Amino acid sequence: MKRAERLHALTEMLRRRGALGCSAERLAREFDVSVRTVKRDLAALERSGAPIWSRPGPGGGYGLAAGSSLPPVTFSPAQAVALLAAVAASRDAPYNDLARAGVNKILDVVDPRTRARAEELAGRVWIDAPAPPSRAVKSALEDALLDQRVVRLRYTSAAGETTTRDVEPVLFASREGRWFLIGWCRLRDAMRWFAVERIERATVLAAACGGHTVAEVGEPPRSSRPVGGVAAGR
Repeated sequence: MKRAERLHALTEMLRRRGALGCSAERLAREFDVSVRTVKRDLAALERSGAPIWSRPGPGGGYGLAAGSSLPPVTFSPAQAVALLAAVAASRDAPYNDLARAGVNKILDVVDPRTRARAEELAGRVWIDAPAPPSRAVKSALEDALLDQRVVRLRYTSAAGETTTRDVEPVLFASREGRWFLIGWCRLRDAMRWFAVERIERATVLAAACGGHTVAEVGEPPRSSRPVGGVAAGR
């Protein structure tokens, strides 16, 4: 791992640890470097403006000050295009609009030369993405999951049966190129998978969900894993 990449990964690990912080020894093991190298990296981050705190003694370590912003991250043209391609190829994915907005924020702050190279490289990557579902349906499902509210669905099954159901959303899942909302169906009194493409209408209700958990859904398919694990490369 190059030093610039390690510095970025280091700040991200400290950010995830929050107020707990992390010892230099653990950071050294995580990045397979010496404790001395970690301390040099932390000093470099502090000089660049990162709000790093340190706590001496047993149980001490390093962390990032709560509520502080991190210094800008430098992206290569290839990294910028990788983000563009990932977002463009998954227009039907949950929260894709927010992902596109995030990528645009990144492109707005990269230096002009990098942006020009990224735009030239992006022209050499073609995407044939699936058509996204209804914006109204997608927004309702996203809001219901985020706020943990019951969502009322007008749903047509693969057998052609159309029903109206109140569902407590638990998670989104992608399987074999299709997106599903998995939730507790109050009509069937059981956990059910709803193909997003078959949802004709969705309305968020005022009622709060009853606390059903991901554990009730069971283990993901062998080819799947949570987005957090994908992002961390684990």
